[in-house]
Formats: sequence, C-alpha cells, structure tokens
Amino acid sequence: MVCGYFVLMVVIGWWSHRRVSNVSDFFTAGGRMPWWLAGISHHMSGYSAVLFVAYAGVAYTSGITVYFWGFASIGIGVGIGSWLFAARWNRLRSKVGVASPLEYLAKRYNVPTQQALAWSGSLLKIFDIAAKWYAVATLLNVFAGVPYVWGILLTGSVTLVYCTAGGLWADALTDFGQFVIQAVAALVMIWVILGKLGGVSGLWTMWAKLPEGHLDPATAKYTTVFLLVYVLVKTLEYNGGMWNLAQRYMAAPNTREARRGARLSSALYLLWPPVLMFPMFAAPLLVPGLADPNTSYAVMTMTFLPPGLIGLVLAGIFSHTMAMVSSDANAISSVITRDMLPALWRRARSFTEAEGLRAARTSTIVFVVLTMVVATQAQNLGGVLQIVVSWVAALMGPISVPLLLGMLPAFRNCGPRAALTSWAGGLIAYALCYYVLAANATVTVATPVLVSLALYGGLGLLAPERKESTDEMIELVGREDDDTTVGDDPPAPTAVRA
Repeated sequence: MVCGYFVLMVVIGWWSHRRVSNVSDFFTAGGRMPWWLAGISHHMSGYSAVLFVAYAGVAYTSGITVYFWGFASIGIGVGIGSWLFAARWNRLRSKVGVASPLEYLAKRYNVPTQQALAWSGSLLKIFDIAAKWYAVATLLNVFAGVPYVWGILLTGSVTLVYCTAGGLWADALTDFGQFVIQAVAALVMIWVILGKLGGVSGLWTMWAKLPEGHLDPATAKYTTVFLLVYVLVKTLEYNGGMWNLAQRYMAAPNTREARRGARLSSALYLLWPPVLMFPMFAAPLLVPGLADPNTSYAVMTMTFLPPGLIGLVLAGIFSHTMAMVSSDANAISSVITRDMLPALWRRARSFTEAEGLRAARTSTIVFVVLTMVVATQAQNLGGVLQIVVSWVAALMGPISVPLLLGMLPAFRNCGPRAALTSWAGGLIAYALCYYVLAANATVTVATPVLVSLALYGGLGLLAPERKESTDEMIELVGREDDDTTVGDDPPAPTAVRA
C-alpha cells in the first residue's frame, strides 16, 4: 500500500512536469490554479504527520484542547486572511509581477530588509521541515520497524522527485490526491475505532468516559491566553508567514478565486481535524497506560487494523507531511532563486527562463537534502513538539509582521527601520524568554510576536518613513478592480529592479 502510494505521487509529479515551462509555472502555477484546488492545497500544506505524533500525544494526555489551539485557531486565522490578505497576495503576482512571497519587500522596504527576512525564514524552515521528516520516520519505525535514517531518506527522496519535477502544479495536484487518500484512511480508522467503542453510539457516549479535564478547551498548560495568542500567530503564519501558503493565493486566477480558496481552506481547518482526531481523543480508553503518548495513534493502528488497512492509514499519514514539505520546498526555492541568489550573484540577475527554471530545481534539491540531514538530529534538538510549537510558532511572528502588515494601508508609515527593528526585537525577545528566563509555552510563543507588533507599529507612529513608492504599491495591491485578472509571467526579480 505504501509503495503504491509513493509510486502514485511520483507519477503525478512527472505528469505535472509537462505543465511547467518557465519560472512562473514552477512557483505560482502561472496564476491559473482553480479556487477549489488552491483551497485544498492550502489546507493540506498546513499540517503534517506531526498531527499523528506530537498532537496525538497532547490529545492522549490533555484531550480536546489540542484542537482549539492547534486547528480552530488556524481556521479562524485563514478566515480573517480571506478578507484581509488573500486578494492582496494575488495582486502582488498579477499587478506587481512577483513570483516569490518575499520579492516585493525589496521595493516595499529595501534589499537588506528583504535579505534579513529571507535568510532567517529559510533557516527556520530547515528545522521546521526536519521535524516533519522525523515525525514521519517515527511512524514508519513504529509501523514497520524501519530505522529512522532510512525512513527520512525514503519519504524525503520521493517528495524530492515530484516537487522538483512539477513545481507548484505537482504540489497542488498531489495535495488533492493525498486529500482523497487521507479522507478514506481517516474514515476507515473511525469505523474501526467505533467498533471498539461499541458501535456508532460511541460518537456521543465516549466523551463521558474520558479522563477528567479532557473536555476542557483550555488547561493549566494550554491556557486561554495561549489559545488567543495562537489565533494571532496563526493569522500571520497561515496567510503568508508560511511562505508556501501565500503561493496558493498568488496562484489563483484572480482575487475572487483567491478569496474562495481561502474560505474553503478555513472551513476545512474548522471541520476536518475533528474527524482525523476522533481516534486520538478515544486513545486513553482503548490503549491506556502508554509510556510514550506520541505513539498512541500508531499503536491503535497496529493493534486494531489488518495489514492492508494499516498501509492505507500510513499512506494517509504520509500525505500530510509530503504535502507540507513539497509546498515548503517550492516556496523556499522561490525565495532563494528570486530574492537571495540575485543579491549574492550578479550572473543570476540575467538568467534566461531555462536558466531560472534550472536554478529553481537545483535550489529545491539542495534545500530538501539539507532538511533531511538535520532531521537525523531532530531528537537532539528537543523533539518534534519542541521544534514545532516553541521554535516555529514563536519565531514565525517576527518574520511575518513586516511581511504581511507591510501590505496594509494602516502601516504605510512603517519603513525599513520599523521592519528590521521589529524583526530583530522579536528574535531577541524569544531568546530571552526561552534561553534566559526559561518561560512557559504561553510566554515563549506570545512575547516575540507582541514585541514585534509593538515595535513595528510604534516606530511607524513615532518615526514614520513614508515613501511615494510605498503608497503606490499599497494602493495597487488594495484596489478592488481586478476580479477578472488572469495569470501572467513575472518580470525580473524585484531585488534587481529595486
């Protein structure tokens, strides 16, 4: 089953290869991705096998709180983004001609600001994706006894083949195929779990049997403040802070389609995770006393399902990580090719279409291989949940604030000084909270993004850096007059033009 799944992904990627003829196709699907595909791809690219490992562990020990801060917060954030950011990202492609989520920053602020966000965000993504590879390898180890290193190499290599061959088209089409496979696997798992709970009535009778506190949306560790902070962080992260998700808005044919895709993704984040997580919530009743809660979902699968269905569920779990990682790799490749490389190498500023496409594929390969190497050391870096919750959630805010708020009219007075100060201030705040003060999760996640917001907005008010070019760009991406815009090819990298 797993081998068949891997072969299917490679076939889709190779088929998508025929649709990629230039850099625009590789990074933004030429601006021709239908809204339903963009929405499903946005949703599938937003979470990984961490759900079935680290989040399953939280569900086992703490209950439904993990849904509220882990997924409802994303649904709310993407819903906000469908109104505030989706159309603006789409206009950056169609009106300004960008192919990378960071490309516009050189003109909005300056090249040093663009480079600071590009390098720090790329470095953070290396560790984020490494955690995803490790999570998949954990499941493969539990299911089939495959050593961690081989699990990382296997899943990483298959993902590398299709995302390098087909670019964003391959990412989106495999996302759709993976969504179907994952949906079938999830329904199979629920059916089996309900059988163990006494039938369909388990859907409503199970909850009263769970340990005390498992029905509380907030707990002593995952507090109400933590939940509210996560809504803020996820609003920034899932509307462009995670660069790959901005690409889904950019790839839509026009602003109307971009908004529809965002609303579909928002609805999926609110409604679909409870389906996936129902077995996780039931785990304390079915496999009590586990020494490692992170293995709860895998243990239930291995215990209750026959081999063929185990393979189906495992393929469904793989689908999340491979969807997220392939889209991340495409986004990072766009940043490297369009933003970082032209600033480092003069020759890159005059690439032909063929040379640009070759550079895009090469940077994808290098990035994915590097994440696989780091993944072999994930446990030494604090484990999956530590990386995903503390590192990524805390550091994504300082990177996202100048990137996203820079598009909004209310922050037109915020220039390079505000952007760099807010970015640096947020990173310093994180370092103090995590390494010096050893603060709890709420403080560690909240402080960096709040410090960044305060510095960015405060400097815009106290030391404004308003420019005519900034006003023109903000007005251009905010203008509601382009619902029939179609895809086109981007011009030369903004870093060069700026």
